[in-house]
Amino acid sequence: MKSALITGITGQDGSYLAELLLEKGYTVHGIVRRTSSLGRSRIDHLQDQCHGENPRLYLHYGDLSDSVALLKLLYEIKPDEIYNLAAQSHVRISFDIPEYTADVTGSGALRILEAIREAGIGKTVRFYQASSSEMFGKVQEIPQKETTPLWPRSPYACAKVFAHYLTINYRESYNLFAVSGILFNHESPRRGENFVTRKITRAVGRIKAGLQKRLVLGNLDAKRDWGYAKEYVEAMWRMLQQDEPHDYVIATNETWSIRDFLTESFGHAGLDWKEYVDFDPRFLRPAEVDLLIGDSSKAKKQLGWEPKTRMPELARLMTDADISLAEKEKMIQ
Repeated sequence: MKSALITGITGQDGSYLAELLLEKGYTVHGIVRRTSSLGRSRIDHLQDQCHGENPRLYLHYGDLSDSVALLKLLYEIKPDEIYNLAAQSHVRISFDIPEYTADVTGSGALRILEAIREAGIGKTVRFYQASSSEMFGKVQEIPQKETTPLWPRSPYACAKVFAHYLTINYRESYNLFAVSGILFNHESPRRGENFVTRKITRAVGRIKAGLQKRLVLGNLDAKRDWGYAKEYVEAMWRMLQQDEPHDYVIATNETWSIRDFLTESFGHAGLDWKEYVDFDPRFLRPAEVDLLIGDSSKAKKQLGWEPKTRMPELARLMTDADISLAEKEKMIQ
């Protein structure tokens, strides 16, 4: 039975990855931060697997800013695989808290890599770093692939570039099985509500239920390559099952604007988004990323992975989920 450690297990990707690994028979360890509210709704349905005679899901208090705690945890559990999914992951917010973003999103990866070396598990463990399409920023070629030059346009993207190159450096310097998945935007009903896609579908549900009247957004012309997070975590797992470590772009090879996502989401609910959406410059980034579209042909060839869900279907899936959520919310008011 393999064991895996997931940082960011309570997030969108972490919860889907935990499900996948448990289905494959893994023992799963997750790092959670201590907060005044538990904030574990995405993994509540997995809690039964924390109990019983043979539990396979264990949660440990920790933080990527605490290298001592990380080292102690690796000494204790000696996982076969480590997935570093934790981060301050909101691009716009990273402009407001750049130092914190750099510490957790960038230096957090360094602390894990160093803990792997110090714990003496470098020859046995396999490490996955969650890189981001935001690293391409001011894109130098279309579509973007593994060899495309990076040009980050936010503190978040800069921190991800730091972590990305550290992963390559530790792979080359210490012969670690360390890989980076350069994932383009991936969404789901578990996406955080301050991310634009979920902000849109959440508003559709609440407007449909009469709980909200307006939706305020920033740049509607930005174009993104949107896929389904539940499918993308399988690509993460496949990267760590290869004979040799490589970095991979994970994407749909399609790009859509935020206007397109608005049209699909509101239209699915029988609404015209132009009647409900307002513009506010406060939501604009100081430096914008205009267009992202990924070439995942390497992942298709070497991992046997390719996306199944495209943006229109994804928008409808998320809208249906948030309409149901809003209806439940209305019932308890």
